[in-house]
Amino acid sequence: MRALITLALCCVGCLCCTGCGAPQEPWQVPAGFPALRVPADNPMSAATIELGRHLFYDEELSANRTQSCASCHIQALAFTDGRTHGVGSTGERHRRNTSTLTNVGYAASLTWANPLITTLEQQAHLPLFGDEPFELALESPQQLVERLAARPELIDLFERAFPDEADPLTIFNVTRALAAFQRSLISADSPYDRYLAGEPSALSTSQQRGLRLFQSERLECFHCHGGFNFSDSLDHSGMPTAHSPFHNTGLYDLTDGGGYPQRDRGLFEITLDERDRGAFKAPTLRNVEVTAPYMHDGSMATLDEVLDHYEQGGRRIDDGPYAGDGSGNPHKSDFVSGFVLTEQEREDLLAFLRGLTDTTFLTNPQLSDPQLSDPQSFDPRLSERGTSDSRRSTPEKASS
Repeated sequence: MRALITLALCCVGCLCCTGCGAPQEPWQVPAGFPALRVPADNPMSAATIELGRHLFYDEELSANRTQSCASCHIQALAFTDGRTHGVGSTGERHRRNTSTLTNVGYAASLTWANPLITTLEQQAHLPLFGDEPFELALESPQQLVERLAARPELIDLFERAFPDEADPLTIFNVTRALAAFQRSLISADSPYDRYLAGEPSALSTSQQRGLRLFQSERLECFHCHGGFNFSDSLDHSGMPTAHSPFHNTGLYDLTDGGGYPQRDRGLFEITLDERDRGAFKAPTLRNVEVTAPYMHDGSMATLDEVLDHYEQGGRRIDDGPYAGDGSGNPHKSDFVSGFVLTEQEREDLLAFLRGLTDTTFLTNPQLSDPQLSDPQSFDPRLSERGTSDSRRSTPEKASS
């Protein structure tokens, strides 16, 4: 019954979408999706999105000019990077897996485990200027503004995006433009979407069986990965307030008391509440086929491993520093209770998850590097981008 209610709620979302049945502007959401919650001081426009796209792909945004936002958020990989852990411009390896930016405009919180980072404008400061960990590693807003001011083509884009401002080149407008571009990263043309839109053959018979399994109380997947965006971290203009839960899925239990590796204890690091040890955001499953490796720490290489984990109700590690049985973690979500799949059911569920891949989104030139004709021309798995910089390099630090 809950699965049917969830599907019904998903359909209700169609009633509050923007531009249903009408030609879509670059910043309008597709039919079937609710309207984005857009800050009043950063209205969406084609000019702002275009400026944000240029900035997103510009290596001037890193201190040593070796990385852009796109170095860790690759379009062909649903704006992830294919690595276990992110690597910053200084070469520092981060403790967490790089999050997808698929439909990030609908996310209620914008890191794996920090409920305080709730807007894309706010979040942009972390990779630009943060030092835990170093990402783009800029020293100050002034450093970036001075660099961009030497680029006449960017000055023109700033003037187009913010025509009412006497001096539009400010760090405030940099973060607004980046946020606007990221809100335009909407994935809504997967086989699943076409199936919902009335194209029965868009999902194979196996994928349709997998969909029913996914929505079943037996597997419980939809509780944390439900709705139109396949994530319970959700915010849009039709909601009174954002919904921003975090979950312990039983990845670890180092001490038979809920212990997680000291390097990353999740939401607990913000709240200091013991019940929040090992709690992380449930990311969207849209385009999950191309966003491996999985989990907050990239510790699962394949979707098969992920299914093994949930089938067992938690992960058992027999030896090494992280030995323990996560299925017994006292802080684990009640929805991670385990289940048994037949070989056919496993194939069906994996087939359904592959049906969430939106190749239009992964190749859309409007979302790609404006200097390149092929959005898939760079794959970070072929070349490690991080370079050393003795001035900015530090030992591994924790990120929010």
